[in-house]
Amino acid sequence: MENINKLQLEAVAKLLNAPTINWQHLLETIISSFDCTTGTIHFLEAGTTLLKLQAQVGIPDFLLPKLSEIPVGKGMAGIAAERKQAVEMCNLQTDNSGVARPAAKETKVEGSIAVPMLLQGQLYGTLGIAKPTSYDFTTEEIATLLKIGEAMSPFSTTDKV
Repeated sequence: MENINKLQLEAVAKLLNAPTINWQHLLETIISSFDCTTGTIHFLEAGTTLLKLQAQVGIPDFLLPKLSEIPVGKGMAGIAAERKQAVEMCNLQTDNSGVARPAAKETKVEGSIAVPMLLQGQLYGTLGIAKPTSYDFTTEEIATLLKIGEAMSPFSTTDKV
């Protein structure tokens, strides 16, 4: 597993070092390396507590307006941003915790995770990925996603919060 994590981080680093970052391609690479089908990258908008959608894969068109702007503290991405820690659900479809917003179930994903993009404790955004089946992300996978978020942070177009 350690070699897989290293390869995932190297792939992300290569894309982040390109002259122009293609956030869509970066998200597709992350999703693929974790065997997921859906994902989002949100950047924290400067001077606000709003997460703005930067890239997405697998989100139905009718849900995009609801995901384009997420307040910190709302939904999985917002709570991950607020707590500055990963928020995970083994099966989003059967979750009754109230963490996932009702519209999230319309994505038809089950195993999902949102991690904050943090650098030196400062929030820059969130990264979320999901699988179409129930799944618990491992401690190693969560650590790798947090490292990916940290690597992405300096390239986001936001101010620190």
